[in-house]
Amino acid sequence: MAAAVGLCLVGRTLALETPPVKIVVDGRIVVRSPAGDGLLPVAVSRDWSQPLPEVTRVVVVVHGAHRTAEHYFRMTTQLAPDRRTLIVAPQFLLEKDIVAHSLPDAVLRWGRDNWATGGEATGPVAISSYQAIDALLATLADRSHLPNLTAVVLAGFSGGGWLTQRYAAVGRSARTMINLGIALRYVVGSPSSYLYFTDERPRPEGGSGPFAGAAGCPNFNRWPYGLAGGLPRYVEETMRGGDAAAVERRYVERDVVYLLGTADNDPNHWELDKSCAGNAEGPDRYTRGVNFYHYLQGRGAAILKQHLWVAPGAGHDPEPVFGSPCGRTALFDVLGCQEG
Repeated sequence: MAAAVGLCLVGRTLALETPPVKIVVDGRIVVRSPAGDGLLPVAVSRDWSQPLPEVTRVVVVVHGAHRTAEHYFRMTTQLAPDRRTLIVAPQFLLEKDIVAHSLPDAVLRWGRDNWATGGEATGPVAISSYQAIDALLATLADRSHLPNLTAVVLAGFSGGGWLTQRYAAVGRSARTMINLGIALRYVVGSPSSYLYFTDERPRPEGGSGPFAGAAGCPNFNRWPYGLAGGLPRYVEETMRGGDAAAVERRYVERDVVYLLGTADNDPNHWELDKSCAGNAEGPDRYTRGVNFYHYLQGRGAAILKQHLWVAPGAGHDPEPVFGSPCGRTALFDVLGCQEG
């Protein structure tokens, strides 16, 4: 993993001051919007411009804050059990990546870490990163190219886990997939924080309740930690005519796997979100993941399709987490995960 040159707080979230990405992946998809079109870089394990009738599963893997899509793509491709699985890795670039690689103006770029939370691109048009995921999933749902597709997995680690968990709550593609008979799973790998649906947060003695530190942390329940304000346009449009309770009802019905390394428990990890809103969810990534899952359970949510799976001994590293028995089960439905 490339070293960051510094850390800073941007708005409510922790942003990494990373150098320009070393590799920009070769593929592109067009993301269309009323404001105009942009190109999203993607790596794809097969030529998807032609029909691929043998493909039954697609794993879309989203990089972390360092935007190393090529690394995530190579890692996941090596894990794939056979040619029936197509691997796709989108890349959410920053302005400095565009400049460093002299990329065309049509390539989408975002500001700092806001691609993970549904923010709009800074160029060439204001397209939400979640619109880009919508476009990618719509491409996969095209039966003329993937006629026998039965399952799509959207998986992210670290910053990609931020995107995956929040997109699972507010993304617009689930109904389309269901109507086409395509199962959609979200694999949330070790993010620094989670989107909560109420003002409750974990209590030190166990369980959840109203956040005792709310007065000193006014943003704790605003986006991207909650739905009480500061919503990006994409999220506002998704919630139009609904409320946080409606978002929660949809969310708990979705197939979500929380995938955590048991050793990802360093409260001083240099990439951990240490804002007061992040700290309200627990001291470290492992604890925050366990706390969020227990929060849903404590609210009486019917988490029949949701699971908390772990990679024993894994720290904050996607390879041992996704490559663990439960990681392989989450991504590819292969046997091996011992739950509980």
